[in-house]
Amino acid sequence: MTTMIATEGLTKEYGGARGIREVSLTVDEGEIFGFLGPNGAGKTTMIRLLMGLLRPTAGGATIAGLDCWAQTTRVKRLVGYLPGEFTFDPGLTGAQILTYLGNLRGGVDGAHLRRLIARLGLDPGKRFRAYSRGNKQKIGLVQAFMHRPRLLILDEPTGGLDPLNQQTFYDLVAEAHAGGATVFLSSHILPEVEHICQRVGIIREGRLVTVDEVAALKDLKQHVVEITFPAPASPDPFAALPGVRDAAPIADGRVLRLTVAGDLRDVLQIAARHDATNLVTREPSLEEIFLGFYAPEPDESRQVAVGSR
Repeated sequence: MTTMIATEGLTKEYGGARGIREVSLTVDEGEIFGFLGPNGAGKTTMIRLLMGLLRPTAGGATIAGLDCWAQTTRVKRLVGYLPGEFTFDPGLTGAQILTYLGNLRGGVDGAHLRRLIARLGLDPGKRFRAYSRGNKQKIGLVQAFMHRPRLLILDEPTGGLDPLNQQTFYDLVAEAHAGGATVFLSSHILPEVEHICQRVGIIREGRLVTVDEVAALKDLKQHVVEITFPAPASPDPFAALPGVRDAAPIADGRVLRLTVAGDLRDVLQIAARHDATNLVTREPSLEEIFLGFYAPEPDESRQVAVGSR
């Protein structure tokens, strides 16, 4: 399979401020890849390096075999890019902005452009300064998709969009993907990534914590378990088990909620021994897994090893 995006030891330092450190990953052509992290984790820095807007301190990045810094003009021809905050000349109308950007690309399919505008419910006659944040985001999305790029790089793409337009965005991504496009999507909205991405990378404090398929990430075998007892119960017998964390009573103390990594056999045995009346277990959402990567860990190296491929 052809590699679309590749980074090797990619590093950007901002003096004392956080950038990214030694990020190495590959994204295959035709893949939808989610890049996750809270604000300040390094997502936008990563995207700006891919777009050739920043020069790396160390390491390198390529798109379709082209060096993102040295061959940035050629790279940009392949990419539909939406920055985290789309801005433009406030005096221009939406139509003028899209015409200008289309001309920079040598022209775009007018019918396709009109369909994008209609699907997102955008009024292109208003001046940019008059648009709400959501409508500015619509302009940004239209200009990213309008030339049917080989690669879409989207930084927080649904910011400011209402639920209806979020669904339209998901549809646009699915259609672009069906047409062979690769999508690199940065987000902190975890259900969004869970919904549309095939693989996900989590970045923490500038370092890549894990890269894996969304389904595999959810299957790191954590479970949220709620055990009901006939009387208030102590979490201590469960908290002492390997793999159990966050063992705590809820409600009136007759229910214990545990987060369990690994096999549930020991938990079930202790629950039965203490006359549990009910037990409910579920897999955590991607959001809960994500928060787990950011929880303080006494052994940082163990945390990274769990997420490695």
